[in-house]
Amino acid sequence: MTYEPFHIAGPDRPGRWLVICDHAANTVPPFVNNGDLEIAPADMARHIAYDVGAAGVARALAKALDSPAILSNFSRLVIDPNRGEDDPTLLMKLYDGTVIAGNRHAGPAEREARLNRCYRPYHTALAQLAARRTDTVIVSVHSFTQQLRGRAARPWDIALLYAADARLTRPLLARLRAEPDLCVGENQPYSGHLPGDTIARHAIAHERPNTLIELRNDLIETDDAQAEWGWRLAPMIAAATEEAGV
Repeated sequence: MTYEPFHIAGPDRPGRWLVICDHAANTVPPFVNNGDLEIAPADMARHIAYDVGAAGVARALAKALDSPAILSNFSRLVIDPNRGEDDPTLLMKLYDGTVIAGNRHAGPAEREARLNRCYRPYHTALAQLAARRTDTVIVSVHSFTQQLRGRAARPWDIALLYAADARLTRPLLARLRAEPDLCVGENQPYSGHLPGDTIARHAIAHERPNTLIELRNDLIETDDAQAEWGWRLAPMIAAATEEAGV
């Protein structure tokens, strides 16, 4: 079977939203160190390799919004699509206490090969999807671990990240904070966006309304939980888009 670096769900759906999942998979393509980054299976199954549960939420959310979704099909440890090409964390050799042994000898030539075979095709496809309408709204779905090694526990159930453009995020935050069962973060557990990241590249640079959703991954471990969150968030996003007047 031919390797594909991304999947598109519902490419012909007419909705104006584009749902993005940068860290959808923990796949290591066969051309990367023979398909093995030389770390334990337990590490490949945790947040250092991909955003646990985020793909299922993204698929459900896109379906509920009758809009397409694009999902990466390579581990963030292969190369991180949510980083600019000049970001020093683009190709990680140590992450949350785990040495990524399969990356230890990955120099400039290997980095370029991974950019050409994984990262750049993903971003090209994303750009084409985003340009299919003049009124595209970008919604990026991520998940975060409840606690990094040696760090304090993170209390948030869900958080929204933003930097230069909060038009959609502000009304969506208000709706989430009105939910009595949710602990909602704002630019938590990370602060806004990084220069050259996916939102900066495909939303901010084109003045497209956008928001980035972070869900705590222990809340979305099962298919049912992922579907429930996707369908719960969709009407809030639709209403927030209307309120923002974008």
